[in-house]
Amino acid sequence: VINGLQAMEGGGILTIDSTRNTAEGTVCVTVADSGPGISPEHLEKLFTPFFSTKPGGTGLGLAVSYGIVSDHGGRIRVASQEGQGANFSVILPLKQGAKEG
Repeated sequence: VINGLQAMEGGGILTIDSTRNTAEGTVCVTVADSGPGISPEHLEKLFTPFFSTKPGGTGLGLAVSYGIVSDHGGRIRVASQEGQGANFSVILPLKQGAKEG
């Protein structure tokens, strides 16, 4: 969410959506922004530790997030085209036996 907001320096639209896929046993949270998008060269490196395009950025935020999601049996999917914003989806397995509500 913070990365999306920072990508839209001049303002824009940030949306957060969640869906449950009972057939796959997953839940998906998607954060989409209307920022400048991510270049193909940068897409390849997004989850690499210490890679950052931000001045003063540590390059650890997405790398750590990827590790946490992976440790929980999930995955992160990224879709972006330059000039058309970016979509980050976190897909996690539903925990069996968890209480609803």
